[in-house]
Amino acid sequence: MSGEAHTATEENKVRYRRTQSVTRAEEITKKESVQRKSQPDKPCHRPRDSLFSWSSGFDNFTGLVNWGFLLLTMGGIRLVLENFIKYVLALMPPDYVQCLTVLFDFVRYGIRVDPVQWFTVLTGKGEGEGYPSLLLISYSLVPVMICLMMERALASDLIPEGAGMAVHIINIIVLVLIPMVVIHVKGQFFSLVGAMTVCFIYCILFLKLWSYVQVNLWCRVQQKQSRHNRSGRRQSITIAQLQNGRDQEHERNGSNGSVTSGVGYSSSDKDKEVPTLVHYPDNLHPADLFYFLLAPTLCYELNFPKTTRIRKRFLIKRMLEVVIGVHIVMGLFQQWMIPSVRNSLVPFSNMDLTKTAERLLKLAIPNHLMWLCFFYLTFHSFLNLMGELLHFADRNFYSDWWNANNIDTFWRTWNMPVHKWCVRHLYIPVVELGYSKLSASVIVFFFSAFFHEYLVSVPLKTFKVWAFTGMMAQIPLSIVAKHMETSYGPRWGNMLVWASIILGQPLCIMMYYHDYVITNYNDVLV
Repeated sequence: MSGEAHTATEENKVRYRRTQSVTRAEEITKKESVQRKSQPDKPCHRPRDSLFSWSSGFDNFTGLVNWGFLLLTMGGIRLVLENFIKYVLALMPPDYVQCLTVLFDFVRYGIRVDPVQWFTVLTGKGEGEGYPSLLLISYSLVPVMICLMMERALASDLIPEGAGMAVHIINIIVLVLIPMVVIHVKGQFFSLVGAMTVCFIYCILFLKLWSYVQVNLWCRVQQKQSRHNRSGRRQSITIAQLQNGRDQEHERNGSNGSVTSGVGYSSSDKDKEVPTLVHYPDNLHPADLFYFLLAPTLCYELNFPKTTRIRKRFLIKRMLEVVIGVHIVMGLFQQWMIPSVRNSLVPFSNMDLTKTAERLLKLAIPNHLMWLCFFYLTFHSFLNLMGELLHFADRNFYSDWWNANNIDTFWRTWNMPVHKWCVRHLYIPVVELGYSKLSASVIVFFFSAFFHEYLVSVPLKTFKVWAFTGMMAQIPLSIVAKHMETSYGPRWGNMLVWASIILGQPLCIMMYYHDYVITNYNDVLV
């Protein structure tokens, strides 16, 4: 009997410790959150799950119903146009029918893609000697180290503030200009995939280094103000500082042997479980900077929210999604999208509106499906994979953009890392300078339009303004969407958002492909 009683007692203790560990974890998270909010780096991250994760509890997918209805409707319209061209225009004169037959034979049988091309493209065999894309990617470490050295010099007061910020500005501007100049001058040595990868990495580095410099500037200003307050008058005590003082007092009491009642944890043990916050300038270390460069966020903080362990099952799921998703995107692009883009060249060049509309709708379906796969692959699978490996706890990479009733809501919810960056480092600083919210919004769209054009025109070496114009057109389109939402209901606003996504992208692709072919292969076509 005594053995059974002892076993039952042990089981109760284990169960009790598990209950206490959950409560203790919540207490640690709450305490850490309060401490992080008192820091001068304006933290914008908190532990969250992505919406597509079961643990998020999200279940509002109304916008996807509208998407399915709109996609079926557009597919039906495309089929009507195709039948119109095949059977109604067949009553036209014989020479027109012969030309139409040649065109459809070209559409059906003239385009095939060799599967081996993917291996050639992805391994960089289309590049010149020396693999210039890899060289440019390796060179990106130079502006990163320049940024870190300048921040250390500014923290140690080795150089004036103005001179240091001037070096930072020149450094990040040159960072963006390097791919533009090198690819334009030595474009024949770059493959398309290599050039796109270089531009994407340099664009991400530009945004991250901007955030890194600005956050450290905030911390430096806060530090100087604190020194001035201490030298001029008695410094006021904040609630967070008062709470920290109480915690230190409890720790000293706990170290003398006091134990909290009913729990079995001393105060010193509790405080040891709470992560120690990093303060400026202790964050100016290569390990801290490179963690930020790899983390799935564009906004820098001195203390990111972190998980305590890696969920192996979750990690394996995300890995499988990345592998399978890459193959799906490659298959859609190779077997469905490339033929549709090439087939659109002739009617688009001749400005045949009927055939162009039919080609546009035919391209819209594969392009949209590939875009959806790319969204899930990037924002859910890959970013969650990186977050899990790096213990990064804020997984709010997207919100329910599929339910957006106007364009503004869509741009605020579909790409949360970029949205956070724009609000934190561009919109709010512009408003604080005295500009109106409308002016700040226009500046944000202008900034976004520039980088959309940058990511398309530089790799293609075709400097047009279609992506820039498309982004700036979002401003009047937003006004129309808000009018439809208020006048006809939120469903029509959501339908307009879906229509702009489904039709806007293939139209832009057709224009860029037409200009790219005319610019680079016009002599061959003639």
